[in-house]
Amino acid sequence: MGRGDIKTKKGKIFAGSFGKTRPAKVNTAAKAAPAKKAAAKKK
Repeated sequence: MGRGDIKTKKGKIFAGSFGKTRPAKVNTAAKAAPAKKAAAKKK
């Protein structure tokens, strides 16, 4: 368990990959904006 282990957070940081252990950053503001637009179109 260390930098070479891709199943650990440290290993994913070293490898530069994302997954369940190290989720990619999600912009919550961008996610909420399309939902508001869709609701406005329904009216």
